[in-house]
Amino acid sequence: MRKLILALIGLGALAGPAAALASPESDREALVRQFEKHFPELKPGDYVYGALAFSPDAKAQYESIMEFPPFLEEIDQGKKMWETPFKNGKTYASCFPNGGRNVAGHYPYYDDKLGKVVTFEMKLNMCREANGEKPYGYGDMKTMGLLESYARTLSDGMRVDIKVQGSGAEAAYERGKKFFYTRHGQLNFACASCHVDSAGKVLRTELLSPVVGQATHWPVFRAATNVVTLQKRYAGCLKNIRAVPPKPGSEEFNDLEYFHTYLSNGLVMHSSVFRK
Repeated sequence: MRKLILALIGLGALAGPAAALASPESDREALVRQFEKHFPELKPGDYVYGALAFSPDAKAQYESIMEFPPFLEEIDQGKKMWETPFKNGKTYASCFPNGGRNVAGHYPYYDDKLGKVVTFEMKLNMCREANGEKPYGYGDMKTMGLLESYARTLSDGMRVDIKVQGSGAEAAYERGKKFFYTRHGQLNFACASCHVDSAGKVLRTELLSPVVGQATHWPVFRAATNVVTLQKRYAGCLKNIRAVPPKPGSEEFNDLEYFHTYLSNGLVMHSSVFRK
């Protein structure tokens, strides 16, 4: 274990500074080419399965579980929240084009008027506030987590389609990219240490997933019925490397999600899913 940790610390996150002037699309294409070189057996669509793509047995178990997901009751709770009218009689569907169907793949986006990245969770809270309701806590899995777990299913089958256009958007993307490639915590890991340099390898007992495809399937359910949003997972990863994480909904995490999600552009979304 000590040797593996030292090896990961010695590995990169070197691509970040070196690629600082690259465009978002050239960043994505470079990572895709890197993974294609290292994992020629994988098809482009396989990356949506994360680490499961490297283990036929684990993927088969996942597919068996997803035939009768153990978290359907939780998804139903989220559906009830989505469909229950606000005090003014409107619902969440009124805040989104097409009633919320096939929209989640456009989030996060950079809002020039607000001067910041807007995540799907932020849009749900903006909807609440516009209709006279109090916002949910971004780290609250019993409210925001459950609501999002259903709301994102309305975009199942949509392909991720993130835009980075304009100086503000480019700056936010670069901030997210810098966070991804910067080492954090007492273990001195970057997100890239695990999910670029060591994708497909085992750390302790966990098979590490490649960054491409990671943003397609959130929230996930762990331990059968415990919902975890993407930014909640960011916080968990940082704690695992003994770093103090920003809060879900923070500018740091929103920018990270913007960069991170762009790398999955073109891949099919499917929420919510089971992960161990």
